[in-house]
Amino acid sequence: MSSRSETFGCSFLLEDWPVFYLDNHLLALYKPAGLLVQGDGTRDPCLLDLAREWIKTRYGKPGRVFLGIVHRLDRPVAGALLLARTSKAAARLSEQFRAGSVDKRYLAVVEGRMGQPAGRLVHRLERRENRSSRVLSVGDTAGQEARLSYRVVDASETGSLVEVHLETGRRHQIRAQLAHIGHPIVGDLRYGAATPLPQAQIALLARELTVQHPTRQTTLTFRCPIPRDWPWPVHDPDPTSPPWNWKEWAGKLPDGMPARPMAT
Repeated sequence: MSSRSETFGCSFLLEDWPVFYLDNHLLALYKPAGLLVQGDGTRDPCLLDLAREWIKTRYGKPGRVFLGIVHRLDRPVAGALLLARTSKAAARLSEQFRAGSVDKRYLAVVEGRMGQPAGRLVHRLERRENRSSRVLSVGDTAGQEARLSYRVVDASETGSLVEVHLETGRRHQIRAQLAHIGHPIVGDLRYGAATPLPQAQIALLARELTVQHPTRQTTLTFRCPIPRDWPWPVHDPDPTSPPWNWKEWAGKLPDGMPARPMAT
């Protein structure tokens, strides 16, 4: 049995902030570029705490709301994010990610015209002290294996729109591997992009995520729309698409939403 959930019919906090799926076990929603998934030392707002408060208000729940993180998106990346609403769902979804059975597809705008229309990249990645990753030399057995495949969707003289199928889930994997072959993601200064984007985002979108429902024999696919201001021409753009960057929403949150991460 397969079930697609490209729209769900409710919004998260703001009218143009889409929820892709919601039930007793799962919450799939849009993460804008620039918003943390989970709080860190910056004390900036994070999606996890906003979601906890939204669920608490929506369902009138007393006390602390459980939400489990089963995967992450880097702060400058936008796209579909899945959270678990029960510990059972969190454990079963985490196992799917560990086993590599989750289908993860991204869109990236990269610098330069790619020489091959499609390909597969296999490297070994090593995490560095500055929280980035580097591709190791051929023959080096340290680090972790990183695998992805890609196809060029469109191209210009100066850039390419690439669909990426992520086979493993290493830190900054897509960013590091595409930069290693000479095509850094637009705006990604950390991995060699020529210039920054206006709001420090990078042109990487978590486009589609497919998982098995943790308690049913059902396949769920969450597909993120192309956000407004995405740096590649979009045919028939949807005026209801969410903004690319968090800054467009940051000052519009309803009263009572946490401006800083809540204490754990």
